[in-house]
Amino acid sequence: MAEPKTDLTADVAAYYTRTLQEHGLTPRGVDWNGEDGQRNRFAQLARLLPEAGFSVNDLGCGYGAFHGYLAETHRDFRYIGYDVSAPMAQAARDALPKDGVSIHETATPTEVADFTVASGIFNVRMGRDPQEWQDYILTTLDAMDAASTHGFAFNCLTGYSDADKMRPDLHYADPLALFDHCKRRYARNVALLHDYGLWEFTLLVRKTV
Repeated sequence: MAEPKTDLTADVAAYYTRTLQEHGLTPRGVDWNGEDGQRNRFAQLARLLPEAGFSVNDLGCGYGAFHGYLAETHRDFRYIGYDVSAPMAQAARDALPKDGVSIHETATPTEVADFTVASGIFNVRMGRDPQEWQDYILTTLDAMDAASTHGFAFNCLTGYSDADKMRPDLHYADPLALFDHCKRRYARNVALLHDYGLWEFTLLVRKTV
């Protein structure tokens, strides 16, 4: 599976290493405002998953908070986390149980799982050209698709955000364009969730197996 451009990946790794150093193993440590919003996002992604008996890749896993959420709401699952920041990946290894968990320092999945999820990895553009960032998103979605036998899910900040509240260092995606891309390229069954109270959306891509 192709890796994103090395310099882009290195910039992302440096950004999240800084947030971890500044805020520790907290939602702010992975650049979220707080726990309520983080859990809300996890709840949307988890709508893709069965109650039990599955494996899941978590791309951009941070310190492994999604595993903690699943441990409360699901059972009998295998969790494979990936993060480009070496300190973040190590934090996940230290924080999570060893049984049924593996953590890798990489930008793309190295194992095929039933499902793949990604939360927040497409948001912080850091001044990159919008087209370059869009290419990065689409390349990453291809990798998520290839690493998932049953489906994948991801979220993005929405282009429907209020213009006066948009930040220049963040990427605001077109939910309709990404829905169309996923529907045409990956699966017939695609859900667009844009009704959960945050300035973002989640796409669930369910494959027929």
